Amino acid sequence: MEIDYGFTLLDGDARRQYINAREVFEAVRAAEVQARDYEGTIRWRATSGSEYLIRVSRRGTQRSLGARSPNTEAIYETFFVKKNAVEERLEGLRKKLELNTRLNRAQFLGRVDSTVVGILNCLRDAGLQDNTLVVGTNALYCYEAAAGVRIEREHLATDDLDILWDNRKRLTLATREKLQPSGLLGLLKRVDKSFELKATPDLFTAVNRDGYQVDLLRRAGPGSDKEPGRMSEHADDFWAVRSRNADWMLSAPKFDSVVVGDDGAMAKMTTIDPRAFVLFKMWMSGQKDRDPIKKHRDKNQARLVTKLIEEYLPHLGFDELVSFPADLREAVITFSQ
Repeated sequence: MEIDYGFTLLDGDARRQYINAREVFEAVRAAEVQARDYEGTIRWRATSGSEYLIRVSRRGTQRSLGARSPNTEAIYETFFVKKNAVEERLEGLRKKLELNTRLNRAQFLGRVDSTVVGILNCLRDAGLQDNTLVVGTNALYCYEAAAGVRIEREHLATDDLDILWDNRKRLTLATREKLQPSGLLGLLKRVDKSFELKATPDLFTAVNRDGYQVDLLRRAGPGSDKEPGRMSEHADDFWAVRSRNADWMLSAPKFDSVVVGDDGAMAKMTTIDPRAFVLFKMWMSGQKDRDPIKKHRDKNQARLVTKLIEEYLPHLGFDELVSFPADLREAVITFSQ
């Protein structure tokens, strides 16, 4: 079924496969979270003539759960029953995920560059999912997945990934520990070893052998000078560049969907609300210093997402985005006509 404004509806078989694959993916992620409660092990230890139940973490740290008693014996038995059950469930779900990865390829559901999918999963594994947002053209993949459509490739062509970092939020200790050995650049190298810092004075961009770039952005508003400029203290890590009006995007509602890579693998992409995307692109297209070619693309993408909201996400109202100027919100009505 052809639809105006640059997107087409997924056919029934592809839609069903995406829904099934998404459910399995989300079940795997939920099971992985549950499995973290049972990482490491517990064991009995004799000390000064008494036995104590000891919890040993995955990193080897230990803490006592108390002297041997009916209560600690019950904890010991229950721990291994639940640990085995969770691990067995996770193993089964991962097999289903592998099958659905192949089925995604068979149904040609792959849309996102596999490098992007790998980076999203790597950021999640490092605990950065609540501190980062995908912004820019790649966000369109998130919107099309939620709406069950395919956006025409001419609107999606991009060779870079823009990650907006909310550096006002403190990173957890676990995340800082994962970043410290090699920084954010080290995380990218886990996905593609060829990622290196681009040879520029400010070192804001990482690029791989295929020319795919990753930029880390941060807000430029009041007080931003006092906020960290890079995620780790590692000497080889790259810096976040200030982005104009990033505060608008950080204050807007968040939006996420499960996206499918061109190899069939999946990842959860979190970005800005599609209404915020429209408003930001409209603002960008009106900037005098904006490249004329990019201005034209900004307008086309804003119009496309506006129509996508009207067709498939009609519950979203532009008046709710109070972080954006009122005159910009009001302009959407004229813009979409």
